[in-house]
Order: sequence, then structure tokens, then C-alpha cells
Amino acid sequence: MTHAPPDTRVFPAETTPVVVATGHRSWENLARQAIVAAVVVGAAIASAAVPWLPVTDATRMWQGAALAVVLLVLGALMARWPVLRRAELIIPIGDFVAIGLLRFGTGDTQSVFLAIVVLPVIWIAAGPGRWRILVPLVGVCVTLLLPLVLAPGQVLTVSEFVRLIIAVLVYAAAGAVVNELSRRSLQKLTASQWHRRLAEAEVSQAAVVQRSLQPVDGSDLPPRFRVAGVCVPARTVGGDFYDWYATPDGGTAFTLGDVMGKGVGPGMIAAAVRTVIRSNVDDPDPAAALRRAAVGLNTGPTDTIGTQFTTCFHARISPDGMLRWADAGHGLTIVRSADGTSFFLRSGQLPIGVGTGWTSDEVALRPGDSVISVSDGVLDLFGGSLDSIDRYRDFVTGRDDIDAVVSELAARAAQSEQEDDVTVIAVTWGIA
Repeated sequence: MTHAPPDTRVFPAETTPVVVATGHRSWENLARQAIVAAVVVGAAIASAAVPWLPVTDATRMWQGAALAVVLLVLGALMARWPVLRRAELIIPIGDFVAIGLLRFGTGDTQSVFLAIVVLPVIWIAAGPGRWRILVPLVGVCVTLLLPLVLAPGQVLTVSEFVRLIIAVLVYAAAGAVVNELSRRSLQKLTASQWHRRLAEAEVSQAAVVQRSLQPVDGSDLPPRFRVAGVCVPARTVGGDFYDWYATPDGGTAFTLGDVMGKGVGPGMIAAAVRTVIRSNVDDPDPAAALRRAAVGLNTGPTDTIGTQFTTCFHARISPDGMLRWADAGHGLTIVRSADGTSFFLRSGQLPIGVGTGWTSDEVALRPGDSVISVSDGVLDLFGGSLDSIDRYRDFVTGRDDIDAVVSELAARAAQSEQEDDVTVIAVTWGIA
């Protein structure tokens, strides 16, 4: 069972509770009372200063203004000490009395300040619960009938009585409308919070699934291969992927892909591309795996997946060190030789979703040579400028251990929030 934090209040709704911070609400109550107090005190000052505004009982008028100020102080105390917040409705209920005193002192039934009563009506009615319609109704009755208590001998005429009944009904209707609008807004907020939590749970589950598809280590690879890899998504679910696995001939296949965009959609496409490429393990031609992935993503004339292309590098290293590779618009793969030199595996072929005619190339590796491929998010770690690719190459060339390459790039990505996914895969062949 989930409990709300101590400084929150849970409002029941039709689907699930809505949690609102009470500290925030208390300061809102103080702000509301500040408005009411300012209006009541301003009305009293205006009545005392303007000759054509009637003042029939100055004492009662200033008592109403003083009560509004006292309620303002009480609101400040409630905002300061949480234990007092349980009685927060005392403030708007007291306002009905303050406004009644002001009305009595400024002309009674002829007072121009009766409309001020709408402020506590809205204040109370906007809260959750149908009972909040009845409380403002009683409060308005107190405001209107207070003169009968303060002046017991006063007799209402028929017209005054009808006027009071109409005023009560109008303010009651206003309270009912405000309460209904508040209830509907609360329901919408409830539904929005529910859908948000559901979406967050689904995204979190998708991230778990995506991480489970990444290889853990190279323990299942032939002994002459060392591998390392990492994916640091910019969001919970990323559009990059990497993979490695043993091939039937005793070699190793590995892949790095980068789907355009970030989030759940690109993450689903990345999982599909990875799965199709891996299913082509029995075909020694890496380009065939790319072609098969393109066919798998082609949904026909109404293709929507094709609008999101995927750059991909896929390669196989045979037991004797022959590297066969195919590049679908990726271009960020480096061969670092054991002697410290390096070169890019260049390709002019198009990404999956744009091109179709991929072909494979071959490079003979020497013992200790490494193949490192990264997503374009890595370039942002080196400034994201035109010379970032040269800095990336210098970084790789200056490190003879693929574990160091991967761990340092992952550390850089974790230092600050990234705009793009950061993915690295590295394979070394010929280690005894």
C-alpha cells in the first residue's frame, strides 16, 4: 500500500486518489484571505472617505474590517504551523460574518458591498465534496440575516425578504456551479495522473526489456575474442543498440545501430532490427543481415516505420581474424591496430529505411587489433563540432585497452545530461 508523504493531502476521486501538497494549499489559503481582507478593509476605508457611500453603523463596519484582518493573521499562522491546518475552513466561514458586519454598517439592505460574499462562496465551493455546496449556502444566510441579530427590532419588508431569498438562491447556484467545475477538474487531474503513472510504468518496463536484450559479457564467445560495450540512453528508453554473439564457424558477430529519435518508438525499432540481424547468424555475409532487417521493417505502401531510418554497423570476425563488415550509413567505426595506428572503415552506403543495396567489405586483422564502433552521441562528448570525429579518433588511438575506451566514454556520458544516446561497442581479436 502506498502512503502519501506527511505534508500532503489525499483527495478521493472516482478512479484513484489525487495527492495535493497541503503546504502549498495553506499558502494559497493565506493568499485568498489576503484578497478578502484587502477588499473588506478597502470597502470600509472607502465608505469612511467617500461622502456618497452610506455609513449607518461605523462601529460594526470597522468590526467587520478588523475581523477580516484577524482571519488574515490566522491564515498566516496556519501556513506556518501545520497542526492548525485542520481548521482552515474557519477562515472563509468567518469571512461571512465579517462581510455581514460590513454590510450592516454600510447601509444594510442598501449596501453596495454584498457582492463581496462571492469570494468565500467560491473559496469553499471549489474544494472536494458535495457538502461544500451547503456550507456557503449557510454562510450567505448568515451574512444576509446578521442584521436581524444585531438589530432585533428590525422588520423586513416583503420586497426585502424576496430580495434576500433571490440573493441566497443566486449565490447557492454559484456555489453549486463552482463545486461541479472543481469536481470535473479533479476527475481530469485524476485521470491525467493515472495515465501518467501508467505510461511511466510502461516506459520503465520497456527500459528493463531493452537492457535485458543487451549482452552481459563475452563469456560465451570464442577464447581469442575480447568484447566490451555500453549504452547510455538520453531518455529512459533509447534508440541505440549493440549486440555480440558467437557464429557457427567459431568466430564472433557484433552490431551497433542507431535509430533516428529517442524514446519508446525508436527503442521498439531498435529491438526489431537487433532481433532480425541476430536471426541471420547462419549467413556469413553481414550485408545479408542488413537487407533482411530492411525487409522486416518494410510494412508496405502505408509504411510509417520507414520514416525513421536506422544507421547500423554489422560485422563478423572469423577465427583467423578476417573482418567482414557492412555499414548502413553509420561511418563511425575505427580499426585500432596493435601498433597504435588507426583508420576508419569508410562506407558510402545508406541507412536502413533509405537504402537497400548493401555490400560487405573485408579487412584482415592482426593479433591484438581492435574494432570500435560508436553512435553519433559519442561525438557530442567531444564538442559536437566538425573536428569532433578527429578528437574521437585520437581518443581511441591513445588507449590500447578496449575496456578503458568503453568505461571512459561511459563516464563522460554520465557526467551531464546528454541530448543523444551514447553507445559504444569494441572487439579485440587475437588475444591468447
